[in-house]
Amino acid sequence: MSVAVYPGSFDPVTHGHLDIVRRAAGVFDRLIIAVLANPRKTPLLGVEERITIIRRSLDETAVDADRRITVEAFDGLTVEFCRARGARFIVRGLRAISDFESELQFAHNNRKLAPEVDTVFFMTALEHGYVSSSLVKEIALFGGDVSGMIPAAAAERLVAALRPSGPTGEVR
Repeated sequence: MSVAVYPGSFDPVTHGHLDIVRRAAGVFDRLIIAVLANPRKTPLLGVEERITIIRRSLDETAVDADRRITVEAFDGLTVEFCRARGARFIVRGLRAISDFESELQFAHNNRKLAPEVDTVFFMTALEHGYVSSSLVKEIALFGGDVSGMIPAAAAERLVAALRPSGPTGEVR
């Protein structure tokens, strides 16, 4: 059985991420979406919330009709997570040449750390190539419409997280 891990922060998950999930699920017997729970970083959405949003998005889009995709939190080295789950592949999405340069370094380092784990790249579909989680958050922060970039479950939570609260109008 071929098992692959698709790691990322998914803060928030985008249609581009789901495109990669859909295509990777067609190649591997089992796919684990590994949501980074890095205590050294401060994501907008908490790890459990991101996991819930991803699961809802998978259900809403019927990407995982046969239930071969799991969503889990992880911290530390991706290759160690792969080893612990019996995964021999890391899935990564590429939008542009600039992504390839950094992803190539990660892939070579991961291969050095775990020669039994290989990285497989999927090109993001053309219609999602301009979307990144960072860009989505910035557009949403300034009141822009991100509904075409992220699933409904993510949009709903993102708008709530960015809604000013308190007398100073601080986000969150």
